[in-house]
Amino acid sequence: MAKQSELCEFARGFGLLSDPTRLGILGMLVTGPKNVTAICRGLGLKQPNASHHLGLLRMGRLVIGTRKGKSVVYVTDAACMKELAAGIAKVTPKK
Repeated sequence: MAKQSELCEFARGFGLLSDPTRLGILGMLVTGPKNVTAICRGLGLKQPNASHHLGLLRMGRLVIGTRKGKSVVYVTDAACMKELAAGIAKVTPKK
């Protein structure tokens, strides 16, 4: 069984995934890197709203932002997503 601290970490990750906008952003980033403008167009979001959700995803280590000139390009953090999946498997009861 996972330690309490590990469970809390996984719960925070799931909390970030509980929002439809953040799920939409992650869904877009699975297909490849995107900047805020592309994310806004793809999901019909206003820039401040998209930036807010991207900031939360960055703090939760689910996405990584890299500055390219005046723009920031976002990608999913594959290592973190794998950790989250491993955590699910770890706390899921075995049959």
